[in-house]
Amino acid sequence: MTAPLSRTERTALCDLMLEVGPDAPTLSGSWTTRDLAAHLVVRENRPDAAAGLVLPPVRGWLDRVQEQTSRQPYEALVATVRSGPPIWSPTRIEAVDVEVNTVEFFVHHEDVRRARAEWEPRELADPDVAVLWDRVATVGRLLLRRCPVGVLVQPTDGPGAGTTSRLRSGDRDVTLVGPVGEIVLAKYGRITRGLEMQGAVGDVEAFRDFPR
Repeated sequence: MTAPLSRTERTALCDLMLEVGPDAPTLSGSWTTRDLAAHLVVRENRPDAAAGLVLPPVRGWLDRVQEQTSRQPYEALVATVRSGPPIWSPTRIEAVDVEVNTVEFFVHHEDVRRARAEWEPRELADPDVAVLWDRVATVGRLLLRRCPVGVLVQPTDGPGAGTTSRLRSGDRDVTLVGPVGEIVLAKYGRITRGLEMQGAVGDVEAFRDFPR
């Protein structure tokens, strides 16, 4: 049986983090690979702190726990990420893991890949594109809540190729045209080559710059 994308992206990310080392840049703001590894460890192993990802009152506690976690040996952090969620976590169930972790590990894998001097967009397998497309409309919906423009997507691959779907309503629209993987990354503010953004110049800039 083929491993789900959530698992293969986790493994590929861990391999790459070991390859580039703890101080490599990422597309996750100012985070290094060490910071990213600590984030992933806290996200899966410290629900008391991970709540700060969505609850502002807990964000200070999250920052403290993540900073403490980042002091662990880098190889140990990566090993914890690679081993997956703890035994008590619902994401040990494959169906839950697919829903919760597919986009998370895809985006962060690209965060490390694309922060390097030389990188090329990956050509994803059709089943992987389909898995990502199934999550375009739902995963990360909160990321668009502050977007000042409407958002339409026109994927050029996968089950939705050639169709137009609306992710957010607005008086003015920006349309994201490109591979499903690029559309997913754009929702998270990772906008690089491979994606066409159609709309008025000011609206495209507004989509590019709004805080996720």
